[in-house]
Amino acid sequence: MEKVIVNTKTREKRFAYLVNNKLEKIHIQQPQNKSMVGNIYLGRVTKVLPGMNAAFVEIGEEKGAYLQKEKMTSFVTDSTPIEEKKKKSVSSYIKQGEWVMVQVVKDATGTKGPKITGIIELGGKHIIYMPYGRYIAISKKLVPGIHKILRHIGNEMKTSEEGLIFRTSAGGDYTTFENLADDLIELRQQYSELQKKAMQKKVTLLKENDEFETELLKLLTKMDSGEVIVDELANKKIWEMQFPNLTFTFYQEKQDIFSAYHLENEVDKALKRIVWLKNGAYLIFDEAEGATIIDVNTGKFSGKSELERTTFQTNLLAAMEAAKQISIRNLSGMILIDFIDMKESEQTKIMEIMQGELHKDNRQSKVVGFTSLGILEITRKKTVNSLSETLQCECPICEGTGLVKSSESLAFTLERELWEYRHSDIEKVMISATSEVIKKFSGRNQMHRKQLEEVLGFSIQFNEIDYPKPYYSVDYIGSK
Repeated sequence: MEKVIVNTKTREKRFAYLVNNKLEKIHIQQPQNKSMVGNIYLGRVTKVLPGMNAAFVEIGEEKGAYLQKEKMTSFVTDSTPIEEKKKKSVSSYIKQGEWVMVQVVKDATGTKGPKITGIIELGGKHIIYMPYGRYIAISKKLVPGIHKILRHIGNEMKTSEEGLIFRTSAGGDYTTFENLADDLIELRQQYSELQKKAMQKKVTLLKENDEFETELLKLLTKMDSGEVIVDELANKKIWEMQFPNLTFTFYQEKQDIFSAYHLENEVDKALKRIVWLKNGAYLIFDEAEGATIIDVNTGKFSGKSELERTTFQTNLLAAMEAAKQISIRNLSGMILIDFIDMKESEQTKIMEIMQGELHKDNRQSKVVGFTSLGILEITRKKTVNSLSETLQCECPICEGTGLVKSSESLAFTLERELWEYRHSDIEKVMISATSEVIKKFSGRNQMHRKQLEEVLGFSIQFNEIDYPKPYYSVDYIGSK
């Protein structure tokens, strides 16, 4: 039984995906960490780098965006044979000072700016439209017979320069040619509007993507059946019309929806460095900017008979849990897993397990193989920040050697806690908190605190305290 819990009532948006009541995926978006992926900009080329076959583009963000030659519109639309195109200098395709419409495919990380593409993608209900894609792709979930039909329809509908990706819903029983054609007309109109905005010739955000809703709708599209529980009625009404095959339930209890379904503890567990396996062994997760290291330890497990067999069973458990944690924690980039020593034949089995488990996720990943030192190497495409990057910040006490919940996260936690007292017979709540938690909670000019007081029906008063990390405590709830 598949189930999705969606929490959008407060500023921090979250959804969790469960299979048979076990957490498989969690996605959290905070306002200050909103992903740029999918955003479309009009940018100006600031530097062309022939040595790197790339260019930097100013898009109005803190860091310049990186555009590879192969992702430039002029490169894709060039009818020259591909091998000849690759030999051409990047200067043949782009010039300094040139205006380009680009879309973000990867957020800025560390010292690196965002990664962009000139091949714009606009998503519709059944189709993803690329004005300069030049190819047709079809969801792998559809059967081969449908592939042939959709490919024929696509060639009939698109121009030679356009590209189309047919979603799974394009092969649905109730999807007609007219539905697909209407989808394409609407997407072409969207692109035409973007072109009109781009005529202003100034660095600007042309279209902002709601990354949270995009990720959620991707998940709901993949579900054949299941239940979706939401805490905002307006969202329920919209989504149940889009996904008639799913059951939608409106959650309206006082208790926060994640707390009610025991997901707060799951979030905390996903931030822990150590994850225990059911046989007493455990995994250690160390995230760095360049790679994530997962170490498999025997821990309390100590097999006495048939040691090789029980060691292999531990590695199997570790592989299943590692794949699950990679998805839940949203780990990406290079991932290295140090399993307990085993035979080459057993390594092959572990690779098959990892490939199968990672394939369940919608993120592009590749199991590269075991190194000569017996470490499994995996790469996973990064599009958004990991769970720890979203929810945690560097601790001022240990100067970055450890992590604690950020002021933003605590402010949102406090907000959810106060929502549970809505319509209660109280007049005032007094809270002791650090200055940053108060600031993040209250918003600019105290506007959010005042709005919350009106909605909840009681006054919220803060006592600012000094504390070595972001902190709050509710000291009093009652009458004035």
